[in-house]
Amino acid sequence: MPETRMKFEFLSLIVVAMLSSGVQAQDRIYRCGNEYTNTVSEAQAKNCKLISGGNVTVVQAQRPAPATRVASAGQKVDANDQRAKDSDARLILESELKRAEARQAELLKEYNNGEPEKLGPEGRNNQKYVERVAELKASINRNEADIAGIRREIARASGAPAAVSNR
Repeated sequence: MPETRMKFEFLSLIVVAMLSSGVQAQDRIYRCGNEYTNTVSEAQAKNCKLISGGNVTVVQAQRPAPATRVASAGQKVDANDQRAKDSDARLILESELKRAEARQAELLKEYNNGEPEKLGPEGRNNQKYVERVAELKASINRNEADIAGIRREIARASGAPAAVSNR
């Protein structure tokens, strides 16, 4: 009986190996930049890398529909359209400037000339207070740079020289 059992186990191993070889018979997949191929000669010619472990699904991208109104390099924009665009851009810049100036006023009020009021745990932990003061100062400096940039853009759009403000 032991011999028949060994023969049975051997035959079952052979059957399992044959069945699993059918599963393993997938082609090798190579990646060449953003392209994939299973052609060995093409992969060697393009110096592609073999992808191991996992399945690869490649979906062809759809080409975007052409824009309905495409201006070529030689076409000019209508003067009225350009004026309207410039006016809209200026309004946007002016609203951004107002928002940045309001934010600057809030930051300066909170900063209180370098001595903002201590909040909650900052009374017991001076390092947190020092870090918050440094963050406020950095925010004020960043906001000043933003305001100056917006003013330069407004001046550039209107054709006037940019006014520099030092606060």
